[in-house]
Amino acid sequence: MTCSMTSYARKGESSDLGELTWEIRSVNHRYLEVSVRLPEEFRVLEPLVRERMGKRLSRGKVDCAMRFTPSKGGEAGVVVNERLAQQIIEAAGQVGRLLHEAVPPRTMDVMRWPGVLEVEERDFTPAQKHATELLDAAIDDLVAARKREGDRLAELIAQRCEAMREQVVKVRELMPNVLTSVRERLRARLAEVSEELDSGRLEQEMALLAQRLDVDEEMDRLWTHLDEVDAVLKRDEPVGRRLDFLMQELNREANTLASKSNDVETTRIAVELKVLIEQMREQVQNIE
Repeated sequence: MTCSMTSYARKGESSDLGELTWEIRSVNHRYLEVSVRLPEEFRVLEPLVRERMGKRLSRGKVDCAMRFTPSKGGEAGVVVNERLAQQIIEAAGQVGRLLHEAVPPRTMDVMRWPGVLEVEERDFTPAQKHATELLDAAIDDLVAARKREGDRLAELIAQRCEAMREQVVKVRELMPNVLTSVRERLRARLAEVSEELDSGRLEQEMALLAQRLDVDEEMDRLWTHLDEVDAVLKRDEPVGRRLDFLMQELNREANTLASKSNDVETTRIAVELKVLIEQMREQVQNIE
């Protein structure tokens, strides 16, 4: 299964509790790295969010954020601690009598005193349960989007593999003519030097030269690697790292072809192969 690491999902819903929205963004990364941003009332969900992400994703840098706007009737109220406020007023009166100042404390001064105003505690358990259900839906959307993008990447990689096979076929068709041309050029140069060269020695040198220029093994390995790429793309598991390794192997064979090239057309094909491999490698960097 080919999945992209680059994706985005957004899931929002309104209820009697308020408006809740999840946003999840993911980009390519060597490992799975999850960043979670939650309102204070939902901090308790962070371990659960990381657990759910770890079960569904294996690689990628994931940014998961939640926004919650409580409904008008569900906003936390303010409660006055009357006992504390009365104690402050009485204490202020006592101090005023000691200072012979009959100035009562101002209302705002009493309200600013720590503990006089208290935020009414709310039970966020229903909202947290609803947030968990909506999170699962958002992750489902994210995974589906990654899969769709992965399918497109797999199609692009398969097209590049087919283009590389066409280039391999061209190399194999060219090699007999290339070797013949090299032999003729070598004979012509040696003939200019001396007409009394040992023909047996000459044939031996030509055979060694042909062996050095032969790329059949490299083309066989390259073709095998391309078959493996096709097989890996069909696996039902994360394949990004395996594909990255195969790109290195393909590049190695293309470099060997370039180093053995003895004519313009083979060099051009080697360059074309390296271009195709680089295009695939860029796509593979986004695959989970």
